[in-house]
Amino acid sequence: MQSVLITGGAGFIGQNLVHAWRAARPDDRLVVVDAMTYAANVRSLEPLMKEGSIVFVRGDIKDAALIRRLFDKHQFTRVAHLAAESHVDRSIVDPEAFLQTNVLGTFTLLKAALDAWRASGTIDRARFLHVSTDEVYGSLGPSDTAFLESSPYRPNSPYAASKAASDHLVRSFVATYAMPALITNCSNNYGPYQHPEKLIPLMIIHALEGKPLPVYGDGSNVRDWLHVSDHCDALMSVIERGRVGETYNVGGGNERNNRDVVGLICDTLNSAFAADQNLASRFPSCPAALAKSCRSLIAFVTDRPGHDHRYAIDATKLATELGSRCSVGFEAGLRQTIHWYLDQEAWWRDVTSGAYQAWIDKNYGFRIAV
Repeated sequence: MQSVLITGGAGFIGQNLVHAWRAARPDDRLVVVDAMTYAANVRSLEPLMKEGSIVFVRGDIKDAALIRRLFDKHQFTRVAHLAAESHVDRSIVDPEAFLQTNVLGTFTLLKAALDAWRASGTIDRARFLHVSTDEVYGSLGPSDTAFLESSPYRPNSPYAASKAASDHLVRSFVATYAMPALITNCSNNYGPYQHPEKLIPLMIIHALEGKPLPVYGDGSNVRDWLHVSDHCDALMSVIERGRVGETYNVGGGNERNNRDVVGLICDTLNSAFAADQNLASRFPSCPAALAKSCRSLIAFVTDRPGHDHRYAIDATKLATELGSRCSVGFEAGLRQTIHWYLDQEAWWRDVTSGAYQAWIDKNYGFRIAV
């Protein structure tokens, strides 16, 4: 049995990891810490909290006193560090928040873990997993080979720079203090519980509400899409069986440009409405409710500054060393995700109210059609 701290556990990837960990390792003790900023949602964790399967703590990873108290009380032997500000557009508007959480927060957590494990003499059997992003590597050209773990860091946004800095902090703790840490750098995630500011849920929800589908530039930017369930499986493999001090890239092997992703979302929604007549009454503003194509809503808008053109991950190391490979194909995963949002209308309507709508208006309201 391990005593596990999962930071950012009420976020998109975090809550999926909590459920995956609970299912795979029912004897482990799980403590979830989350600051409950705009992107967090504990609805999916509430059943686990009520039955005592997890301990949930609302708190900030920058709060050193809180983190020390949690280590003292729970004697963690595993840390899965997912707490982060993670939206590039928001980092352009407010970069300081990203530096505070992603850099200072990571440092605070590293220091607390190191001190606790040294004091208790458990450092040799402890593991600290830092979950990062492929965006630290910068942008690829159309014919460039995919990112390797040895690829140079070339971050192009405040978000990517803050994650790169936190990666370097983790590496420095490994080299300087023999910290038992590992790093993963993942490609774009999608799946259940993703906050609607991200591309896929944004397009699904806007289409259902008959709103424009804002696509940056000409939509040619390419991302490597990774289903969150595959990501969680990889994270659990890395924290238990990965080599301390190593970095593992986690990718879906599903490169798609944004234009094609949005088009596929539209076509899948049209097919879903054709197969289920009840959807038209639930979402009468969606073009599919009138047997029209959701593609009519696509609106190309001015690009964001410093927009990386292409990401691609080479996950050979992960597959070779740990046998971890993605099992969810993009088309199947996207259909599953779309149907999840169709079935979870109450969840996303709650999330998209108030402050979220103000953000959408702020980020996209000034952009002009191109």
